[in-house]
Amino acid sequence: MDLKLERPVVFFDLETTGVSFSEDRIVDVALLKRFPPGQEEIFESLVNPGISIPAEATAIHHITNEIVRDAPPFSVLAPKLLDLFNDSDVGGFGISRFDLPMLAAEFKRNNFLWSMEGRRVVDAMKIFHRMEPRTLSAASKFYCGKSLEGAHRASADAKASAEVFWAQMERYPDLPKDMAGLHGFCASTDLKFVDPEGKFVWGKDNRACFNFGKYRMVPLDSVARKDPSYLMWLAGERKSSPEVIEICTNALRGRYPVKRDGQ
Repeated sequence: MDLKLERPVVFFDLETTGVSFSEDRIVDVALLKRFPPGQEEIFESLVNPGISIPAEATAIHHITNEIVRDAPPFSVLAPKLLDLFNDSDVGGFGISRFDLPMLAAEFKRNNFLWSMEGRRVVDAMKIFHRMEPRTLSAASKFYCGKSLEGAHRASADAKASAEVFWAQMERYPDLPKDMAGLHGFCASTDLKFVDPEGKFVWGKDNRACFNFGKYRMVPLDSVARKDPSYLMWLAGERKSSPEVIEICTNALRGRYPVKRDGQ
C-alpha cells in the first residue's frame, strides 16, 4: 500500500439510539488510530446514553439498556476521544452524513470544544461508490454472472435490465412484492439530503424541498414566500439541528441552498 501519511488518521464508527442529531445519543464508539510509521492504537467503549434505547435501534446493533447500564456517559469519555482526535485526520465508512455530525453534536451537548477545521476526511463509502461501476454491464455480471453482450443496444439493454431485476427479486427477499411497494422503494432512494438530518431534500430543478410535515416536497423558496412564519417556527424549535436553523434563517433572508456537484 503506497499511502503517504503526514499525520495520524483516526477511523471511527458509532452506534446510536437513533438518527436524530438533537434527540438521539451514542451508545457505542470505536476508534482505530493509524500513525504514519504504521502502528495502530484502538479504543472502544460502550456509552450510557442517559435515555432509553428504542427497540428498533437494539434490533440493529443488539445493544440493550441493560448492556449500557454501567457504561460511562459520553461526558466521561470525551476527554479521551478529544486526545485521540487531537492531531489527526478522520476516516470511516459513511461518516460524512452521519457519524461526524452525530459526534460533533455530542461534544457540543456536553460542552466540549471540537472542531473539524484543518482536518482532512476520507470516507470509504464515497470511494466505494465512485470506484465501483454502477452500470448495467456491472449489474449483469454481479447479479446474473454473465457479461452483457451488445451493451447500449436497446434490445440487449432491455433484456439485461429485466434479468437483473428478476435476479434482484430472488437475491433480496425483503424487497416489496408488489409494484406499488417497489415504486416507493425506488423513489425513496432517489432523494438526496440537503442537510445531514434529512429535513430538506433536493427536488425538481435542484431546489431544496421540505422532507417532512405539511410542506413535504414543497420547495423551500415557495414556503419562505408564502408562509415565512413556518420557517420562523422551525428555526426556533429546540429540536432543530444547527444546519436546519441556518437553512431556515438564510431562507427568510432570501438565500437558499445551492446544490453542489456530486450531492
